[in-house]
This record gives sequence, C-alpha cells and structure tokens, in this order.
Amino acid sequence: MSLPSAPRTGRTGEPAPVAGIELVGEFEGSGYREPPQLVCRPDGQLVRLPTLLYQAVRSLERHGAHSGAGDPVTARVAADLSRETGRRFTEAHIAYLLDHKLAPLGLTTRADGSLPPPPAKTDPFLAFRFRLAVLPEHLTWFLSGLFAWLFRPVLVFLGVGAFLAGEAWLWTTQDTAAALGSVLSSPGLILLVIFLAVASCAFHELGHGAACRYGGVRPGAMGCGIYLVWPAFYTDITNSYRLSRAGRIRADLGGVYFNALFALGLLGCYALTGFQPLLVAILSVNLEIVQQLLPTLRFDGYYIVADLVGIPDLFRYIAPILRRVLLGRRDEEGLLRALKRWPQIVVACWVLFLVPTLGLQLGLMLVNLPQLLWADWWRADALLAHAHSVLGLVAAWLQILLLALPLVGLVLALGRPGWLLVRAGWRRVQSWR
Repeated sequence: MSLPSAPRTGRTGEPAPVAGIELVGEFEGSGYREPPQLVCRPDGQLVRLPTLLYQAVRSLERHGAHSGAGDPVTARVAADLSRETGRRFTEAHIAYLLDHKLAPLGLTTRADGSLPPPPAKTDPFLAFRFRLAVLPEHLTWFLSGLFAWLFRPVLVFLGVGAFLAGEAWLWTTQDTAAALGSVLSSPGLILLVIFLAVASCAFHELGHGAACRYGGVRPGAMGCGIYLVWPAFYTDITNSYRLSRAGRIRADLGGVYFNALFALGLLGCYALTGFQPLLVAILSVNLEIVQQLLPTLRFDGYYIVADLVGIPDLFRYIAPILRRVLLGRRDEEGLLRALKRWPQIVVACWVLFLVPTLGLQLGLMLVNLPQLLWADWWRADALLAHAHSVLGLVAAWLQILLLALPLVGLVLALGRPGWLLVRAGWRRVQSWR
C-alpha cells in the first residue's frame, strides 16, 4: 500500500476521535459489494465508511485514552491495521488517513491533534430545505411510543385489510363528485378539509417515528419546512439506518400506514354521521398516499426503493448510468462497480424509468403551461370575486396558493434534470464533431 506522507510539522498533541461519536457497525442489507460501516457523529448524522477507515477509527478510539504512554497513537493504530488487514501500514499512512479522510468528515482530529473545521453540509439533489424543528427529540420519542403498538403484525394486517375494504365500499357506493361540489361552494367546508389534510400529514410523520420506535431505534425531531416550494412536515429518522432492511422499509411505510389509519377513522366518522365533506377529506388522504408512494422525487416511495436495494442515495447514480447506457462511456469513478449485481439492475431500471418520466412531465408542463396559467388566473379571479366574508377571503387565498404551488414546484423539480439531459446531449453532439 502506498499513500502520500502527511506533513508532521507543528505537532501539538496526539490524534483522537471527536468526542461523542458512536461506532454503529455494518450497514445491514447493503447493496454494495463491500458493505459500508456506520459511525454516528455527535450531531446525530450517520457516516458511511469503508472497512479500512472504520478499523482506523475503532483502533484510534481504543488507543486514544492512553495517548500519553508508550508509542505514539499513530504507531499503535498502524500496528493494529497491519495485523488486521495483513498489509503494512506506517505512521505516515495513518496520518494521511486522519488528515485527508477522517478529520474532514468530522470523526477525528488531525494527526497533530488539532480540531478540523466543521464538515461542510452536503446539498443532496431535490432535498428537503429550510427545516424548523417543532417537536424536540424527547417529545417525538414520547408521542411515537403512544402509537408504536400499532405496528404489531396482526394489527397491521387488520388495519390494512379494513382500509382496503372501506375504500372499496366508498368508491363503489358513494357519490364523491357531489361531495366535492358541496365543499367547493362553502368557504368553511374548504377550510375544514384543508385542516383535515394537514392533520393527516402530521399523523403521517408520526407514523415514521412510531415505526422507528417499534424497531428499537430513537426517532429524531419532528418539524416543518419546504420541499421544493410546498410546505411539508418531516421526521428525522436517520437512526433507521441502524435497522435491518425490513426495519428500514417498515419505517419508510409507517407514514403511509398511518395515512391509511387516518382515512379509516374518517370513514368511520362518515359512516356514523353521513357528513359529506369527510368524503373529500378521505379523497385528499388518498391523494397523499399516492403521492408518497411515487419513487421519482424524495417521497416515501423513493426511500422504499433505496432501502430495498440497500443504496441510500439513488440520485447519485443517474449520471453514471446515463453515461454508460446513452453515451457508451465506462464507469471511470467505479460507482457502479462498487454495487452488487442485482442492485445495479434495479438502480438502472429506476434511472431509465425516472428520466423519461420526468422528461415527459416536463414536456407536458411546457405544452400546457400557458393554458394552466390562464385557467388558474380566472379561477383565482372568480374566487376573490365571490369572497364576501373574511372566512371566504381566507379560503380563496388558500385555494389560489394551492393552485400556484404545483406549477412552481414542477418547474423546480424538473428543471434541473431537464438541464442535465440537455447538457449531456450537447456534449454528445460536440463529441461527434
């Protein structure tokens, strides 16, 4: 093994792990040929490491408490890695790993004992932004515990079965169109349906937290933020990566499962009261379920696919797969070669489904955008014209906002993939010249 020597001048102390890190262990159900090892930083973020770097951190943690006696810590870590791997490591190798690999990730100090600057925050493609924690971790833990029992297999089977039976009865016997018409004619009923839709979204997030607690890991804070341009709720379930593949998928589906239970509760209220706006609220919950199961954006469906194949960030593989499939280029970075065979196939199918789907949506949006904007303008004008009370005015502005946000969100969601496709095509044309 040959690594560049790290500069050793200005040494002020021995290296050590950053206070508060936790060695979690192997990422179960991984889709990589070499399963990564997980280390939890003090800020709660899980970092995936190759086995060699994980062994270095583990050895450093073991020897860091005794840095004042005997050989330097780097020498002892080098001896450990040499013994565990069968390859020869020197202090210079360990110093390089510390200074250029581990310290930038916020896991260790540098080789001279100095603290590195905080690691730069990553900016994942189509990520959730502007988060504001509303419920701290200890309250999420408490509330999740109130509902974790709902994930017992018998209750899941009964709940899903009752939901499907209720949906079949609803769509075959009830007039949802008439219920929708009655709601749209009343500002108060519009606000009621919006309130129930928001409550369903909040209950959805509680489902993720309860699934984590049922699996034995601690959910993080719950709050709200902006996804693209839509206001949205979130629950920090980073700790679900400590679970097996089945446990992670249960956490992914926990939100949709709680949506189903919420809809089942609304259906029961409707069966008792006959209050038609509840049908519209159930319709909104159904739309939320369908949206969450889509695997295109970072909804629950995306994370279900990611956890099925054991690859946390699917968007990372769009460019390598398109370069290989469309441009015939080799995987120079080795990203695809690092995956097992069947995850490679699944990810390739996902990418080849995602790109034309987003392209088709972008094309339809561009073709229909003028008509949609014109229709929304007249709809907004009609809403404001008939808003003769404060309640009506509030309902009108909420509806205008709901009309405008999908258009803006679609532009932001599809604009970057569309630009990547155009740029790749342009580079291909340039290469032909």
